[in-house]
Amino acid sequence: MSDRTLDRTLDRLDAWVPKPAALAFAVRIWVAMMAALYLAFWLQLDSTSSAAVGVAILAQPKRGQAISKAVYRLLGTILGGAVSLLFLALFGQDRVEMLVAFTLWLGLCVFVAQYLQDTRAYGAMLSGYTVAIIAVAHLDTPQNGFDATVARLAAITLAIVVITFINDALASPSTWRSLRPQLAAAHAAVQDFCRAAFAAGDPGVEWAAALIARIAPMRADASAIAGELDDGSFRAAGARSGIAALYAMVAASRAVARARAELAQPSPEAEEALAICRTAVGEWAGETGGGPDMAALAARLRDLVDASLRAGDRPLDEIALLQRALDFVVAATFAADGLHALATGDRPLRDVDLPTHRDFPVALRAAFRVAIAFAITASLFVASGLPQSSFALVQVAATCSLSSVTPDPRKFALGVLMGMPLAALMAGLVLFGLLNGNQGFPLLALAMAPPILLGCLLALNPPTFTVGFISLVFFPALLAPSNPQGYDAGTFFLNAFLVVLAALILFLTVRLVLPVTAAQHRAYALDSARRDLAGALAGEGGDATTRTSLNADRLYQFAGYSSGSGAVRRMALAHAFALAQIEAAAARAHGQMHRLRAADALRGPIERARAALRAGHPGRLEAAARDLVQAASAEPRPSRLCTARAAADLVAAARVIARHRRFLRRLGVAPF
Repeated sequence: MSDRTLDRTLDRLDAWVPKPAALAFAVRIWVAMMAALYLAFWLQLDSTSSAAVGVAILAQPKRGQAISKAVYRLLGTILGGAVSLLFLALFGQDRVEMLVAFTLWLGLCVFVAQYLQDTRAYGAMLSGYTVAIIAVAHLDTPQNGFDATVARLAAITLAIVVITFINDALASPSTWRSLRPQLAAAHAAVQDFCRAAFAAGDPGVEWAAALIARIAPMRADASAIAGELDDGSFRAAGARSGIAALYAMVAASRAVARARAELAQPSPEAEEALAICRTAVGEWAGETGGGPDMAALAARLRDLVDASLRAGDRPLDEIALLQRALDFVVAATFAADGLHALATGDRPLRDVDLPTHRDFPVALRAAFRVAIAFAITASLFVASGLPQSSFALVQVAATCSLSSVTPDPRKFALGVLMGMPLAALMAGLVLFGLLNGNQGFPLLALAMAPPILLGCLLALNPPTFTVGFISLVFFPALLAPSNPQGYDAGTFFLNAFLVVLAALILFLTVRLVLPVTAAQHRAYALDSARRDLAGALAGEGGDATTRTSLNADRLYQFAGYSSGSGAVRRMALAHAFALAQIEAAAARAHGQMHRLRAADALRGPIERARAALRAGHPGRLEAAARDLVQAASAEPRPSRLCTARAAADLVAAARVIARHRRFLRRLGVAPF
């Protein structure tokens, strides 16, 4: 065997051998599941397998993720339990009414979950199918509904306590520690982008979209930090502030580069502003010590902006460059402060939200898809008269609900279709092979170890995550550990058949019932951007940071659904970025002009500027910006600085509209 072949073989083996961190995670989850099972047996809970399933659902490689998911799992279970008791009281005597009420409730929960983020979405979705676990599963015995609710809450509470204790006792990795190098690396990548923008002009939409795609996924970890430590809320706020600042740095650096390109002969002030921007992203950034005084840099830029407004006759593009340079330095300050707060737990300079974009048609289709799938399945199972129809309905409700909050329901459904048979196979081998009629907890714990370890390792690998997650969750559900352990082959094989059938129903549902194609996703995102742009042009202002984050998330989703050749993709991204830039500029301009409404000398120019925004006319926008600058030259410094922001946004809107006028006319937002 040659050295090259040997190296390739060793590389492949190394790729398949689990890393120590992955093995530690798998062992930790196995210990937690066995501890939960043992305590459930000792407490004589009605459904001991629910405790093990609860631990499997809460299995997360990082402590903060597990805590966040546990909190919303408990809240979702409490809400679902309360609704279950209400449904059993109202519809306990009528099976059809119960199923109809549950179908509507499930659809509502899925719809709400579409508009929430991360573990909050999971909690909303969980409150939907919890009703299936309690109310639908007790259609024929409504008198047992209260006991089932208490038993489920007890099992989930036990799972939460156990997984929290085991994570602490076995030193589960902290979310903030893993997020810190990721955010620092993204910060460095954004700085490279900005340096390229200041040196050679706008780097382009593809590089900007790639950076947004790198930054956006970190939002989930940033939300999960708060419960890890006493200062977790500060670290989480720092992470959110840093992420928002990185979005702003990308946008501001591109704006500086575009403004510089519009100036035929940059003035000394413009060159100084560019030099300040380069200093702000020098090699010092991200290191422990050294670096320029960012407050001093921002103060100098404010002086330059104010001087340009006092003059009253400076080119609009120069004012825009100075203002965008100031915006960039402020964003760079927040980015560095956010990283510092994440690392040290100090209070950050600000606390901001990171809103996510959601399309109403997609959310509505997801709700109807789950409701239709459950309604059809319920009709078929009720008509079939199977003795375990309620068990099958619970699995259909759970899997369909889970698929609704995943980024790609089709990929999730395929993973479920592979994971369910794997869970059934492993449960059968353990039950009838390893245990084979024997009793005793030590033997049960050892027999359950291989499937649990395999499920954890599969779940840590992104391509096989769904397969591992489903096998990890449904393996104990099908095994149904009890004391004494039952060995009813007929019940087991029927349950195994029903969960595989539920997976097949999900697989067909996401492909046949109201599917959403990539082209539809792009169309919905553009339509949403069009509506937001229309509102921004009409005067619906908003917080600049919030709008930047929301637009970045929408661009991230849009880029994920874009396809085609390089030229087609670039054009689609250019149009999407253009809509975001005009919307943000119009909203900020209206907001700044609202703050200037008390200045009598500015009222006329402000009204003309508002009318120009509503019309979307580049020439009128530039004229309005020029009138604002001239009228503000004699105003106090705060008014001049506010006017500079408004004028820069008016100029930015005018430039983008002029470049994309034909596309904007097709959208029909404004005359353009």
